[in-house]
Amino acid sequence: MKTNTKTIILVLSTLIIGLLLGWLIFGGASSNDNGADLTEHSHVGEETIWTCSMHPQIRQNEPGACPICGMDLIPLEDDQNDDIDPMAISMSATAMQLADVQTAVVGAMDHTKQVRLNGKVQEDERLVFSQSSHVPGRIENLKVNFTGDYVTKGQVIASVYSPELVTAQEELYEAQKVMDTQPQLFNAAKEKLKTWKLTDGQIEQMLQSGITTETFDIQADVSGYVIQKLVNPGDYVQRGQPIYEIADLSRVWVLFDVYESDMGWINKGAKVEYTVSSLPGETFTGTISFVDPMINPITRVAKARVVTTNRGLKLKPEMFVSGIVQAELKKTTDAVVVPKSAVMWTGPRSVVYVKSVSDQGVSFQLREVTLGPALGESFVIGEGLEIGEEIAVNGTFSIDAAAQLSGRPSMMSPDGGPSMSGHDHGDIPSFEEISDVERLSDINPAFKAQLTNVYNAYLKMNDAFVESNAQDVAKEAKDVIEAFKSVDMSLLKGDAHIIWMEQLETLNSKIDAISKSKVIEKQRQEYVQFNLVFYKSVKMFGLDGVTVYYQYCPMANNDKGAYWLSNIEEIRNPYFGDAMMSCGETKETIK
Repeated sequence: MKTNTKTIILVLSTLIIGLLLGWLIFGGASSNDNGADLTEHSHVGEETIWTCSMHPQIRQNEPGACPICGMDLIPLEDDQNDDIDPMAISMSATAMQLADVQTAVVGAMDHTKQVRLNGKVQEDERLVFSQSSHVPGRIENLKVNFTGDYVTKGQVIASVYSPELVTAQEELYEAQKVMDTQPQLFNAAKEKLKTWKLTDGQIEQMLQSGITTETFDIQADVSGYVIQKLVNPGDYVQRGQPIYEIADLSRVWVLFDVYESDMGWINKGAKVEYTVSSLPGETFTGTISFVDPMINPITRVAKARVVTTNRGLKLKPEMFVSGIVQAELKKTTDAVVVPKSAVMWTGPRSVVYVKSVSDQGVSFQLREVTLGPALGESFVIGEGLEIGEEIAVNGTFSIDAAAQLSGRPSMMSPDGGPSMSGHDHGDIPSFEEISDVERLSDINPAFKAQLTNVYNAYLKMNDAFVESNAQDVAKEAKDVIEAFKSVDMSLLKGDAHIIWMEQLETLNSKIDAISKSKVIEKQRQEYVQFNLVFYKSVKMFGLDGVTVYYQYCPMANNDKGAYWLSNIEEIRNPYFGDAMMSCGETKETIK
């Protein structure tokens, strides 16, 4: 009986525990589900909208690629923080990550730069001598018959037949007969021969032989290599006329080309480390002893000279050399320096985006800066930034695009409002202002090939401009439009994609206007703006295996100047045609 009672109690206990556990499990699950539903409904109510920074009309409920340009979509930011600073653009952590925005604190460093120089080995001008004939006459024989031959001082290098020398010898013999009574006459006759560089030994030999010599041996005045032969046997020469150029190559000059943009970095006394292409594995060092005060008007370079001892005659004139100068502009340690990727340039303006952090989040504000010298991959900032400020160093074009979309101040719209990508470039910037464009790295080769197809179509349109044929210009412009359509912008990623989108907006606008116009002058006005942007595209993205000549005419565009691109160095002016075909100059060669 007791056993049955215990059994019943155990069964009842097990049943009660099971019911309790079931209620806890299923009842708790139901409660949690309800909570999850609330949470889910809450998230649905705050669903993120995704848009394109370049095409704000695109709205999607999930991330992906823009159906127009292929760019990664970014979250559409609400404007809840916009009242904090109406001039700044706020960005969430997610948007910054998707746009690959990176920042860095502005620091200080020395005004130093690694300047690369190219040049040639040349003879030391102070060791180049003219070997002349000291007597007039006819060249009977040349002992040195070719350039490059080495001669030593005192070596007989030529013989000259000289009637004047024959006469002078006869005078010497006659004076010898009366030297006891008239020693002054005898001494005068010997001195006359000495003026023709005859030695005392040669004169004594004449006196002992008593035989008149018709030819006179010319001896080398210096040792060195013959670098130029100026006469041939049978030539008549005057007294003092050069017959050879001789160079002593025991000491040579290394002359480096210094471009105008690097002139401020190269000074007398700077150390140079250089290599010679024909002497692989060897490195030479030297000190700049002289910087040319004049710039060559054709090549636009000055010469920097390094004097070096030529041990073993390893260095030969006309050898190519490549050097590096660790240059320092000023003795200062408080220079404000930023990476080039942080700076955006448009016309005469240079801007950066300064980061601010508050309780409401992260924002970026446009700041105009004054650029100092370039330090390789960095810029010295003259004005506009302070040490310790934090700026965007990557993804700056994404920030600028977001600023344009929200009407904030941006690179193209410094006062805010809509984008001004198609703004009027009434004042053409100088070449120095537009030439500091760096080539982007890691550009897809397929994109370069497609851009090269655009360039080839452009050249045909340029030829039509040269011919001043408005109908052909419009026709070729349509081919350029088709070439642009074939460019796959999805091949570009990150900042490169955004840069191309900015440029393409202006390029399409201008080329479309050219194709629709039938008046050559109106076409040329649009062509001025097209070329400014197309030059940046070619310079930044590069082309596939072609050389481009960037050319300039100061009289075009109503004397404001205008640029164009060409595949030949010869000037063929597209703004004047036959009226002034050769007006212009090549400003830059892009390889």
